[in-house]
Amino acid sequence: MSFDSTVHQKAVDLAKLTYQITGSAGSGHPSTGASLVHLVTVLLYQHMRYEPMNPGHPSSDRLVLSEGHAVPVLYAAMADLGIAYRAATDAGFGTGDLKPLDREAALTLRAIDSPVDGHPNPPLGFPFFDAATGSLGQGLSVAAGLALAAKHDGLDKRVFCLIGDGESREGQIWEAVDFIKDHDLKAVCPVFNANDYAQSDKVADQQESAALVRKLEAVGYTVLRIDGHNPRAVAEAFSRHAQDQHNPSAPPVAIVADTVKGWGAPSQQGNGHHGQAPTGDTLQAVLDELAATEKQIGAAADTPLKRDLMSPNKPEAATVNAAPSFDEALKQFGQEAVLEKGKLATRKAYGVALRALGHARSDVLALDADVRGSTNAADFAKDDQLTDRFVECRIAEQNMASVALGLSAAGKVAMASTFGKFLTRAYDQIEMAVLSGVPLKLVGSHAGCTLGPDGPSQMGLADVAWFRGFSTMKFPNGKPGFTVLTPADAYACYALVQQMAAADAPVYLRTMRPDTEFLYAANTKFEFGGHEVLVEGRDLLVAAQGYMVHEANAALEKLDAAGIDATLVDLYSLPFDEEAIADLANDNNGMVLTVEDNYGGAMGSAVADALAATGDGFTVNQMHVERLPKSAKSADEMLDFCGLSADHIAKAAMGMLELTPA
Repeated sequence: MSFDSTVHQKAVDLAKLTYQITGSAGSGHPSTGASLVHLVTVLLYQHMRYEPMNPGHPSSDRLVLSEGHAVPVLYAAMADLGIAYRAATDAGFGTGDLKPLDREAALTLRAIDSPVDGHPNPPLGFPFFDAATGSLGQGLSVAAGLALAAKHDGLDKRVFCLIGDGESREGQIWEAVDFIKDHDLKAVCPVFNANDYAQSDKVADQQESAALVRKLEAVGYTVLRIDGHNPRAVAEAFSRHAQDQHNPSAPPVAIVADTVKGWGAPSQQGNGHHGQAPTGDTLQAVLDELAATEKQIGAAADTPLKRDLMSPNKPEAATVNAAPSFDEALKQFGQEAVLEKGKLATRKAYGVALRALGHARSDVLALDADVRGSTNAADFAKDDQLTDRFVECRIAEQNMASVALGLSAAGKVAMASTFGKFLTRAYDQIEMAVLSGVPLKLVGSHAGCTLGPDGPSQMGLADVAWFRGFSTMKFPNGKPGFTVLTPADAYACYALVQQMAAADAPVYLRTMRPDTEFLYAANTKFEFGGHEVLVEGRDLLVAAQGYMVHEANAALEKLDAAGIDATLVDLYSLPFDEEAIADLANDNNGMVLTVEDNYGGAMGSAVADALAATGDGFTVNQMHVERLPKSAKSADEMLDFCGLSADHIAKAAMGMLELTPA
């Protein structure tokens, strides 16, 4: 009886099923899966602690497949082990009861009516997966977020992450490596699958095994370089990680596993087989090669493989209380002078709101990317009762977004902030969070063109249009892919931050740098999809958001002097109540002027789309940033430069009504 022979047997079986699964689909990545068969066998059959029929158990070990294209090998193991997925109902994928995956279901890979998708896709109903992967380089950051959540919950769980050597070219991998070291997240076990081949060719010298070892050691990891097809070596490496995880003086452990792409089938090895799924006679030839390998290595399932028992510990239920009102929070934090001043930047209101939220809810963590003094997340970080829940992500926005994904998947309310402009470099990571179905919470400060002296490299200008695209999509629960919030004053910002925390879908909040006067009071109600009518008129509807609400309000004074009776709406939420906005437009002769301090394709386009869908006749004029901004001494200078000042708004309104400005 032999542990090695048993693991070899299971590895061969998984390789065969991986080729059969992809062969049934006629597509997939079986050769990458074959390189992982021994690692997957030791992990899922012996090492990881989890319950097959409850793989989403909060205390179970987690596995993040960063090289998501290799997922067929996991489906093969899950079908053999009976790991559960959530069946589909008429309400959609992932809405039914848990049932064990079997071979028949696994063979439906990539079919439109199948939950067995081409890459990990958690909303389809696989609680074994915490994140959608396949856009490479992001999994290790997700693993770090999962481990961070476990650390805060006091759970003894481990988080394994399988990473391709080719994808290790991605800079985010090394952002995550640093982050894990910074925050002492030794529960994370990065496993680099060094099979020497990427999609189109061999990996570069910088991604081969020895180079990966040197890089990881330079950061301060204990690196175990092993033969990834040697069962004993694989098992000992995972045991070493378990041992060092609880040693306070030990550095984090990483594993670099030398593997063979297309292991067990010589015809599938070398370059040119990535993403190729053999079918028909070619598939049978591969299965014959695997059978020959099975005999050659003496594979025999003669030793039981048994997993360790999972820890019975569960995270404590979060304490969730109502936050105080904005006025009360200011007094509580010694900032009551703001009430006398009557104005405050929404970015500063975010700091107050975040701090109050942290005291009200124990499940809130605040993340920031080295700009906490500007986003005002520093209010949270400096609070002695909250500082242990503040996570400094440094200048690595992509890693921060994926860490927030991992935290959210683990049930945390992760409020991640940076400049709205800097979030653009994490758009891919944000989209993968949407695909993962987690309620991501993002805050982009210094939004719009009113930033002033720092210039356009610091301005969030394309963000609304991008996030608005997700607002046109809905999850199975009916929630939009993203809700975009642009509060015009501190009261609105404070109230909307509290709602963000409770939302079960992704939310993006934009905050501004300049101080703005209070428009609202503590008893004003704000809600997702809502709007506020600040001035009622009958000649023209002006819809604005954020800073531009104030500028539009100033324009209305000029219009009033010219005898124009305009309605002003603070359209702080995307999506919004389209029927209500259409009614307001009809009450104003079908004349609509939208005003925003960012690029187009955003709020104004959403209004135009909604009105066009009614089939009624409307005239819509969209005002937004139409030229490249630059530095300016003040917000007023910048708005004038961009054609968005109160004078410009009044002139545009008069032009729509065919009046000549005085």
